[in-house]
Amino acid sequence: MKRFTQWLERRWVNPAYGGWLLLGLAVFFFAAATNTLAGWLYVMSGVMLALLTVAALLPPRNLKGLVVTRSPLQPVTAEIPLAVELHIRNSQRQAKGLFQVIDALPPDLGSLQMAAVGHLAPGQTYTWRYQVQTTRRGIYPWQAVDLRTAAPLGLFWCRRSIALATVAVVYPQVLPLKRCPLLDTVGARQGQHWRHNPQAKTDTQGVTRSLRPYRWGDPTRLIHWRTSARYGELRVRELETTTASREIMVALNTSARWDSDSFEQAVIAAASLYTYALKQGFAATLWLPQEELLRETSQVMYALAAVNPAATSDRTAIPPQVATILLTTAGAQTVALPEGSRQILWGSGATTRDTTLATLAIDSNQALEAQLQSNLT
Repeated sequence: MKRFTQWLERRWVNPAYGGWLLLGLAVFFFAAATNTLAGWLYVMSGVMLALLTVAALLPPRNLKGLVVTRSPLQPVTAEIPLAVELHIRNSQRQAKGLFQVIDALPPDLGSLQMAAVGHLAPGQTYTWRYQVQTTRRGIYPWQAVDLRTAAPLGLFWCRRSIALATVAVVYPQVLPLKRCPLLDTVGARQGQHWRHNPQAKTDTQGVTRSLRPYRWGDPTRLIHWRTSARYGELRVRELETTTASREIMVALNTSARWDSDSFEQAVIAAASLYTYALKQGFAATLWLPQEELLRETSQVMYALAAVNPAATSDRTAIPPQVATILLTTAGAQTVALPEGSRQILWGSGATTRDTTLATLAIDSNQALEAQLQSNLT
């Protein structure tokens, strides 16, 4: 019965409690009039049926001409509220009002959200903003927004769905690590690499990076006289130095058999180690089985938001180019790691067959941040 009434509400109209009651009275009076041939009973039945007809025709007209748009959703980190913004515009010449806006969130993201609009003048736009508290990382798609009304008589409910496909991206939580001996001691310094920090300020020594107009306070020794003569204005060299840096790869072994809590901790650890490595000047990458190496921060965080364990018997080799921090679980197959690599294990009885490989065993019952900042034993 519930499915039938929902189908009625979406396809046409669904009688409310008052509508069913009035319809029953109309049928009762019509049956009584048929038996008694009393004219006033026919009149009462006809008035009720006319009222029901008007009440059934008005709700769909009240929703007609309403245009709903959604502002783009910005990715957030777990535990940070997700801001949702909807705009409902009345595109017709008649005022609209007394309707509900229903946003059915994905079950894993939150509960159903609803707002009531009392009056919407012709051409007016109503903006509805609300926040959803995020508790777990993930990719959350949902498809539509519903408009629902029983106005003006409240005897019939009418619901119409408006396709507004969107995706909410919730990145994994990033722990504010102040130190991480596991990562600080990984690999060995070798080679010359450009400083891997997109927000780094330009240096005042080193090789020329670019030329820009002179600004008050710039050292005169940085003026490039030949270019200044060509353009007729002073041009200053922007310099950048090279520094001995290290490349590091964070590898999350999704092909192992994980329990859900440990895997969530591993994803948080991967995001935290990647972010910490960038802050420390590493050229950091993320590796997932059957995936290419990811370098851009947005790509890394999106991949970690969407990743799920996929136990498989296939043995996947880790690229051997750089030192690696492997995040895996106890009982997983041994993986050959490059020299200077480290390993983080989850699960009871975590051991490694390679005794030369430094390993950090994680206890799921203790704070992850403190364990990642602890010294290797």
